[in-house]
Amino acid sequence: MKLSMSRLEAVRAVAEAGSYAGAARILGVTQPNVSAQVRGIEAEYGVHLFRRESGRLLPTDLCLQLCDSVERIAEARGEAERLLQSRSSFREGQIVVGLGNAMPGMALVAAFHRTYPRVTLKVETGSHHKITRAVLNHECDIGVLPDVPADPRFRRKHLAEARVVAIAPPGHPLAGTGPVSAEALCNEPLIFRASGSSTQRAVDRMFARAGLSPRPFLTLDARDGLYEAVVNGLGIGFLWKDSTSREDGVARLPIIEMQSQAIHETVFSLADVQGRIVDAFYQVAGNFWTR
Repeated sequence: MKLSMSRLEAVRAVAEAGSYAGAARILGVTQPNVSAQVRGIEAEYGVHLFRRESGRLLPTDLCLQLCDSVERIAEARGEAERLLQSRSSFREGQIVVGLGNAMPGMALVAAFHRTYPRVTLKVETGSHHKITRAVLNHECDIGVLPDVPADPRFRRKHLAEARVVAIAPPGHPLAGTGPVSAEALCNEPLIFRASGSSTQRAVDRMFARAGLSPRPFLTLDARDGLYEAVVNGLGIGFLWKDSTSREDGVARLPIIEMQSQAIHETVFSLADVQGRIVDAFYQVAGNFWTR
């Protein structure tokens, strides 16, 4: 038989009570159950754990050593349980959030912090691909991204609607003319994001639906680099409309073909990830976007 914790607890209870009946009362089980556990260990390992004296079961030296080991195991289990409970405690807990866009994700993180100031927050940022992979690999407890696929592995909550816009220097001829078409954008020097970007995925779909295949003259990994390239007049780029609170140096141009695209910023986590803090984050997200 496997040397389970219940068998070891039976030995410790008999050593404490001095009888099978007393140990059964301590453990809340039957006397035959306790005696079978103890005698099973003695028979399996060929040892004697108790000797009978004046009607009591007294532990042998081996039994006392075994009880010390059981006590240490119990303490280690208690420490492990306290560690796990603290991880989900609103006083000592922690949550790791992955953001694809600084906004509106950071505003949501701030709202959560105001509600649960004692929970430690760790924020990871990166591309759509990076954050999705981090959630799948349990490196992030929860993610906030636009255009999260309907995957049965995910628990999802749609938040605000998200839309990609073109950005151009303020003095650009297209600035201030109203919504622009995909065809008009193809006549301009375009700056794209690298693969793995949710922005670029939406842009690629938009051009494909319009039957266009533009070639960018510049491709950049980071959103900040793209923004600065546009500020410096290198061309027209693309970003999610509310992905940054920056207003300097660019004009935002609505795109006609993007108007009909229903895309949402979404809070998501693995469906099997449970816990008070994760549930609280979803609740804060719901309240935050309905204010």
